[in-house]
Amino acid sequence: MPTVILARKATGSESIPVRGHITATEYLHQIGVPHLRPCTSPFDPGYDLSTVEGHLAQSANLMEVLKISMACWMIADETVTRRKVAAAAAHSVPTVTGNGLFQIAVAQGLIESYLDLCADFGVVRVECGESHTELPLRPSLIVKMAHARGLEVQFELGGRFAVNETIEQMIDQGDSWLNAGAVQIAAPAGDVERGTGYFDPLGHFNPVFAERLVRAFGLEMMTFSAPDPCTQFALLQHFGRDVHLCDVRLEDLLNVESFRRGLHSAAFSKDQLHPGPPGPLASA
Repeated sequence: MPTVILARKATGSESIPVRGHITATEYLHQIGVPHLRPCTSPFDPGYDLSTVEGHLAQSANLMEVLKISMACWMIADETVTRRKVAAAAAHSVPTVTGNGLFQIAVAQGLIESYLDLCADFGVVRVECGESHTELPLRPSLIVKMAHARGLEVQFELGGRFAVNETIEQMIDQGDSWLNAGAVQIAAPAGDVERGTGYFDPLGHFNPVFAERLVRAFGLEMMTFSAPDPCTQFALLQHFGRDVHLCDVRLEDLLNVESFRRGLHSAAFSKDQLHPGPPGPLASA
């Protein structure tokens, strides 16, 4: 509760109570913004250490998972990458690697070495995928290999021939990984030019793809790739504040979370995101 100072400030013929300290958390409660658990997974595309540490200090409470993305973490100075992973752990933020390097490891026949490396760096989760290569092992065996090293697994949908892949095939693919022990399914943003994914060729949001995945796997098990504000805002407006988003740039995280809480000017009027009734104010 805010501390109330028993002093009054004169304003003409009237006086008003002067209130004491109030935190941002208390104020958000007062205006009806609910406390939300982290549902956004930002990614580090190769920022310097101080940038990542700064974002963790500022926004770790908003991060579901931090993706150490692309190949940058593997070719950067190893000590720095390890410090990034350790910094995330110190803020209780788990880390996940992107699936591109996993698929290269598959193509080169070095899945076990790759998993060894991820575990040694201290990451919590690896993302697997099949968009560029055909897996020689069953998902259950890959997940078992990861678990043996203390690693979780998430899977990004999409196969080698995704151009012709149907939503039913993607759902079958996701089911096989969830049944094998994957903890989350990631949906790619798709290709606007081909009218796949969340948007049609004219750039209009098309929720059919995302809705079908949510019906199959549930909103809790899905995370949707949302690399740009247009995608982020469209998914939040459609599914509401509980939708999981991934591939969000670190510098976009606060904007996304403001939108999620109905604090963004474009979100305040949306039924799915509008704050609830104002809470009680402290009495004078």
